Amino acid sequence: MAKSYFYTMQDIINNLPKLAKDKHKQNKTFFTKLKKKPPKKIDYIMQELHEEEFKQTNCLECANCCKTTGPLFTDKDVDRIAKYFKMKTQKFIEQFLRVDEDNDYVLQNVPCTFLGVDNYCSIYHLRPKACSEFPHTDRKKFQQISNLTLKNVAVCPAAFNIVEKMKAQIKL
Repeated sequence: MAKSYFYTMQDIINNLPKLAKDKHKQNKTFFTKLKKKPPKKIDYIMQELHEEEFKQTNCLECANCCKTTGPLFTDKDVDRIAKYFKMKTQKFIEQFLRVDEDNDYVLQNVPCTFLGVDNYCSIYHLRPKACSEFPHTDRKKFQQISNLTLKNVAVCPAAFNIVEKMKAQIKL
């Protein structure tokens, strides 16, 4: 009988930290070279890779970012979300956020308070900017956020795949 090679999203998520660790040195070297001499069409390439990956990746099957990391909340995010909950900004901060070592607002706890058991976000329509832009693989001047990307490949299967495809496509 043929062996099945079907992997569930949970299998992929469970293996992602090890895969990212195994590729870390290679990725770091690649990003160092990329920063020094980015291809002229880097933004176009990244946009294309990002769109291609997210045609086949359903974040609702994963939500690993929401389960394992906390986004940064800008002052605008805090004000907007507090207003939605009809709370004073300070009360929202006290109830849900803390100030991290970089003096940024982040969640007090992970998984995210606003993540449902169905992987839907209860504040999706007004989620923090960091959430709406995650995993930042379609960002302009992508090469400038390599440290962030190195972290995200260990959390996001799509980011991992995008970086692997990027390394195959961009020869440095």
